[in-house]
Amino acid sequence: MGAGPGDPDLLTRKAERLIAAADVVFYDALVGPGVLDLIPPGTQRVSVGKRSGRHSKAQGSINDLLLAAAKAGKRVVRLKGGDPSVFGRSAEEMDHLSAEGIPVRICPGVTTASAAAASGLASLTLRGVARGVTFVTAHFKIGEPLRLDWETLARPGGTLGVYMGRAAAGEISRSLIAAGRDPDTPVLIAVNVSLPNERLIRGKLSALAFLVATISDDDPTLLLIGEAVAARPSRVSAAKDMVGAAD
Repeated sequence: MGAGPGDPDLLTRKAERLIAAADVVFYDALVGPGVLDLIPPGTQRVSVGKRSGRHSKAQGSINDLLLAAAKAGKRVVRLKGGDPSVFGRSAEEMDHLSAEGIPVRICPGVTTASAAAASGLASLTLRGVARGVTFVTAHFKIGEPLRLDWETLARPGGTLGVYMGRAAAGEISRSLIAAGRDPDTPVLIAVNVSLPNERLIRGKLSALAFLVATISDDDPTLLLIGEAVAARPSRVSAAKDMVGAAD
């Protein structure tokens, strides 16, 4: 089930209902604390958090825990940050359960790229500028180069969203520029999206490695690259006006 980017207000009503009805909730490290607060007292909580380079449990162990709880007759909720179908490895868990005859359903969530664009008053697509969106993950084994189709990703006319991209920011920047992407392409770096400590950093593709230098290893970071995410003063002013009116 998708827990969204962290803010409990971005959780779907269906997800909230399923959490309330669960006997046991298995949750990842990227599930926001406000979402975990919705788990009723007495409901079993099991942390199976996985962060880049630091896995508390192997995927096979998580699969077996889910299966054991389901076979024990418990109502199981598997909470994943963002949307479970976007780099969430949900297929592996579903296949493991389905092979044992356990019925599985997916409750989608707001993926981090959508929430980041919203926070930045940006659109992932923009008529005449960005006709499509591509999501990739920069999660890879230490010491191994990113194996991505850089020539395709560098083509203009689209927005590129890179999940877990902080550590590989320098390589991403160099590879895209070498493949033909304009060094002045706007980037929006979104940190701790939708949480109280959210940070939005804007700049150019050529400066990407420099821009992420102050971000902690523990802060979930998403990179949005493309003309559509460029700052637009009129929108910033409008947002300030709306905040002032609300105050």
